[in-house]
Amino acid sequence: MEAASQAAIHAEGPDLSTIKRAPIVIALIIGAFVAILNETLLGNAFPDLITALKVTPSTIQWLSTAYMLVVGVLVPITAILQEWFTTRQMFIGAMTLFLIGTIIAALAPGFEMLLVGRVVQALGTGLMLPVMMNTILAIFPPEKRGGAMGLIGLVIMVAPAIGPTVSGLILDQLEWRWLFYLIIPLAAFSIIFASIYMKNVSKITKPKVDILSIILSTIGFGGVVYGFSKSGDLGWSDPQVYSMVAVGILGILIFVVRQLTLKSPVMDMRAFKFPMFALVTVLMLVMMMTLFSTLTLLPLYLQGPLMLTAFTSGLIMLPGGIVNGMMAPVAGVLFDKFGPRVLVIPGLAIVVLAVYMFTGVDMETTKGYLIMVHIILMIGISLVMMPAQTTALNQLPRSLYPHGTAIMNTLQQVAGAIGVALFISIMSNGTKDYLAKSSNPADPLESLRGMVEGLHNAFWVGLCIGVLALVIGLFIRRTSPPEGEEPRQGMGH
Repeated sequence: MEAASQAAIHAEGPDLSTIKRAPIVIALIIGAFVAILNETLLGNAFPDLITALKVTPSTIQWLSTAYMLVVGVLVPITAILQEWFTTRQMFIGAMTLFLIGTIIAALAPGFEMLLVGRVVQALGTGLMLPVMMNTILAIFPPEKRGGAMGLIGLVIMVAPAIGPTVSGLILDQLEWRWLFYLIIPLAAFSIIFASIYMKNVSKITKPKVDILSIILSTIGFGGVVYGFSKSGDLGWSDPQVYSMVAVGILGILIFVVRQLTLKSPVMDMRAFKFPMFALVTVLMLVMMMTLFSTLTLLPLYLQGPLMLTAFTSGLIMLPGGIVNGMMAPVAGVLFDKFGPRVLVIPGLAIVVLAVYMFTGVDMETTKGYLIMVHIILMIGISLVMMPAQTTALNQLPRSLYPHGTAIMNTLQQVAGAIGVALFISIMSNGTKDYLAKSSNPADPLESLRGMVEGLHNAFWVGLCIGVLALVIGLFIRRTSPPEGEEPRQGMGH
């Protein structure tokens, strides 16, 4: 039965044999670059925004948390949306939403409107990222996907690399609104380019949409992310925190059970029947927690205890980001040649080493040391991220591609949000504990020492999570599509 349905998909899906891959990949890359650049421009601006908008650090965190929350809630339903709308409609619609959100944010009179703009931007990003992954899977045969994913990886990593530096430069010279003004022409160009070159690569089946599943996934993923996000503010003993996390987990459990009983699930859990997909999904959860937490803690450390400007902290993080971007295509080519083990296991060991080196930072740590450790961390991450994801998705039959990418993207967003909230709450609590024991807690120098103490606690927890990722990574191996999945003809093997 499964083989027959696969054959039907091959017969009726769009003819991809004559498709020009390069313009489609360029359209995807421009969109991804714009969305991800925007995300990293803002992170480095938080200290400035706190002053400009007269809000607290825990309030400003919502610009990032709400973004992840919306993406985390939206991504689960992208799998079914991709069976209702063409690739072209999805991508252009996503970028249009992103553009509207950017305009709202640029013109926002205060924090509330800025948050609305961020939420609309997140709607666009949440729709676009799974479409991008799914399109790459559809237009490249398995043996060429590593290289294609590496190219996407290059862009996905260069945007965060230059983001903090560009944002530091803008904030030193102009006001924060320019962080959004500069994105507007880029987003508009992306829409025009995609309108000309984007082609449809998915099959429109218009399955029945289960509204209850969408409500359950929203409550489930939304509840977990929201609960973790509030933990930094309120502490874990607050009823609002643990009740939201509990409701979220219950929502996810009911959502999963429901997906297993539906004929047309919103998110097809059968992807977890494929062992490498299941293993890598867990690995990516753990990796994203380590990655997001480190990238959130570093600017706070650089602009707090080390008292550096936004621009200088951006410059310190620039070399690591550039190295990561340059490594992504190399890792992709090596992956196509040697498979995942050669890259993923050493990559995870390098990540563990870098996080261990971060546990020793203090108020006297030199800029050179921080640049070196950040480069080491980014080399490790580039060897793990794209090769592991490609390995997982290569094992799935073609009918599960949209579901596989949706599962992976959702869980990464949720893990990222949990990671940020968890590590910021560990840092805050460490700082509070230090000041409680301090003989002079009102001294500004003491509060900076307290922050260093809190950072140490957070990095040690990060190290434990990194070691867990390394253990999981030892089980990874090369995958190929299931039996009966013929490679597509005319795709230029």
